Amino acid sequence: MDEQDATAVLSPNQGQVEDAETGSQPAPALSDKAQANGQPKQAEKKRASRPSESKRMKIFCGSSNVALCEEICKFVGVPMGEARLQRFSDGEVHFQLLENVRGADVFVVQPTCFPVDQHLVELLIMMDALKRASAGRITVVMPYYGYARQDRKDRPRVAITSKLVADLLTTAGANRALLVDLHAAQIQGFFNIPVDHLFASPVLVSYFRDLNLPDLTVVSPDAGGVERARFFAKKLDLPLAIVDKRRTDINVTEVMNVIGDVRGRTCLILDDIIDTAGTLVKTADALLDQGANEVYACATHAVLSGPAIERIRESRLKQVVVTNTIPLREEAQKVDKIKVLSIAGLLGRAIESIHMETSVSSLFN
Repeated sequence: MDEQDATAVLSPNQGQVEDAETGSQPAPALSDKAQANGQPKQAEKKRASRPSESKRMKIFCGSSNVALCEEICKFVGVPMGEARLQRFSDGEVHFQLLENVRGADVFVVQPTCFPVDQHLVELLIMMDALKRASAGRITVVMPYYGYARQDRKDRPRVAITSKLVADLLTTAGANRALLVDLHAAQIQGFFNIPVDHLFASPVLVSYFRDLNLPDLTVVSPDAGGVERARFFAKKLDLPLAIVDKRRTDINVTEVMNVIGDVRGRTCLILDDIIDTAGTLVKTADALLDQGANEVYACATHAVLSGPAIERIRESRLKQVVVTNTIPLREEAQKVDKIKVLSIAGLLGRAIESIHMETSVSSLFN
């Protein structure tokens, strides 16, 4: 890469110009008292900065979801941090901070969505740069936590990637993590740093409360999502149903049975991730076959890989509501059935609470 020319920067303490390349600066000013007594002039001691100045907030963004980070910065009232993110011709990531972060409270926003490996390595490099630039605290903000579904040894000789990613983030320099709707809440235990685990439920609950659908029943698409669906149903004071499914292979499921009365009801399928949408479409078909009038679906993370978009477009689902933890592909944006809600306000309030050292419990309501 070409070398950059030396630039002049403003010294925050003296309000004078210093040369960025040599670090030289004019001699400091002398006190009036020393001049009046004819004493040799001595430099005044620097006064300690106030706490509000020493703990300034900065928000940096990777390349995976710039639009969400811009919304968060607008909500918090903090400009996005200045940095340069480039790639060499062979794909290597080059990241450079363009402003001073020494002692700052830094938040790095980067969901590890598709391409997962590329965005994960990018995030690790960004945090390493911040750590080496002496950031006071680094909080990694991951609206979507990639590799979360491999959280246990469910088969012989497999990796537990959600633990591996947690270790990588900590080693790279994260002092704290802010996550949204983990595939399994126990993943928090894989971290050796404080974790704030948010739920997108308040945003989704508010939307469906305003929609005021008649005879609504909340449906969990599998046994693992019952706790999430029960919380949602309790908030809206709605009945709960469960779909029993049997997974025959990776990304392949077979719906077996519907537990609960859905005949003549409007059903709302609640999940954390929509990946290939195979489970979602088969669950909707099972509910309609059991006599449901209409089927809606909502999820936090719209991964929408493989044939997901085509399946949703051709399905009997009335509407699919997701959040913007992952940016929708252009093809998905053209599907009228898909509705996107923003969680920028939720994340913005959490970032403010972490920075001000206040409780984030109110964000669960």
